[in-house]
Amino acid sequence: MPRPADHAADAPGTPAARTPDLATDRLAALADDLVDHRWKGLPPDAAGSRVGALAGARRDLFTGGFTTPVLALSAEAVEHNLRQLEDYTERHGLAFAPHGKTSMAPQLFARQLAYGAWGITVAVPHQVRVCREFGVRRVFLANELVDAAALRWLAGELAADPDFRFVCYVDSVRGVALMDEALRGAETGPATPRRLDVVVELAAGEGARTGARTEADCAAVADAVAATDTLRLVGVAGYEGEVPQADGDRVRAWLRRLTALTAELDAAGRFGADVDEIVLSAGGSAWFDAVADVFAEVPELSRPVLKLLRSGAYVSHDDGHYEELTPFNRVPDEGALLSAFTLWAQVVSRPSPGQAFLNAGKRDAAHDLHLPRAHAVRSAPDGTVRPADGITVTGLSDQHTWLRTDGGDGGTGAELEVGDWVGLRMSHPCTIFDKWQLIPLVEPDGTVTDLIRTFF
Repeated sequence: MPRPADHAADAPGTPAARTPDLATDRLAALADDLVDHRWKGLPPDAAGSRVGALAGARRDLFTGGFTTPVLALSAEAVEHNLRQLEDYTERHGLAFAPHGKTSMAPQLFARQLAYGAWGITVAVPHQVRVCREFGVRRVFLANELVDAAALRWLAGELAADPDFRFVCYVDSVRGVALMDEALRGAETGPATPRRLDVVVELAAGEGARTGARTEADCAAVADAVAATDTLRLVGVAGYEGEVPQADGDRVRAWLRRLTALTAELDAAGRFGADVDEIVLSAGGSAWFDAVADVFAEVPELSRPVLKLLRSGAYVSHDDGHYEELTPFNRVPDEGALLSAFTLWAQVVSRPSPGQAFLNAGKRDAAHDLHLPRAHAVRSAPDGTVRPADGITVTGLSDQHTWLRTDGGDGGTGAELEVGDWVGLRMSHPCTIFDKWQLIPLVEPDGTVTDLIRTFF
């Protein structure tokens, strides 16, 4: 299936080819930052050098001076995952704006854009600013934006850059009024300010998260937008991951409400004559198969429909939450994703045959949905790596991981010595990236080839 038409002008290629010069310059500048005490896990003997020089040295993660705990991002898994979602969205005729709040890593944004992404999705104004600092041309804010200072800044961005496309949610008449008030007071320079593009958000059900609860509420929000000269309604959106007691039938039923609402607003002429395409957007990382199925059913509307998927956790995937929920488990013929993160920590205490402690804790490991899982052990004496059989994570302190090593049977315990490195796999990428500001990108043989900067 061909790409969505909006991608046609942007041929696949390197990140530099897919983003403006500003992004290329800003991305390159990340390599000029100093290696120092700010970054966890980096080699002390590299202090004072540049990040790019450390990456260029191609040190080994285990023998090259990196200190524990250290988070490793698999270059091989990231590449695989990028290709999988590019192929999937292209196959299903979807545009793709992956949720950047998962990583807040401009180097990964550039890779996602190079692999065909329409733009980047974010959640709060700070994240929009990061996108703009690195030259992202299309930003989808999956939230209602009512912060007056942020709106004034955004108006300036839109006035200064005619190539910048921004879309955000609206879900209340009050929110529309606040946005209108802030934008009317914005100083946008001599150019006539562009109206801000918005999509009305339909809630995923009563008691769900944000969004107008009924179609009638959505129509009222659409009318409120139409009554302003600062906003422009361009579509409908929502998040199916918040459907109460979500299963395939319930999610698809809500998605059909979303597409029906889009058709109803279009038939009522609420999108306006100057809207070139209607935006229809949904899609977290758990139900993008349902989104693809239902979006394929959208009838012909008065103008082209940009069917915009927003799944973001795919880029690193995980070992737990999304591993269990990924649509590729339901439709394995569509592909598969790989867990890309391993947190390496060191055994610092072995007080009994049934217990051991690592030097990583809550400040290092994602733990909001599941505890980490012991995946591998690297022996301190000889560097051999083996599966972490018989080793279970039972808890996290601020700076320690609690391990049970006797399988719960009181036996002699798994083979594990003070000084060994233990590789932990974690659940929920959104709370892994935010704990590490500079992350080694590692080849299968342990070679560090890049360092990924995050901005949380």
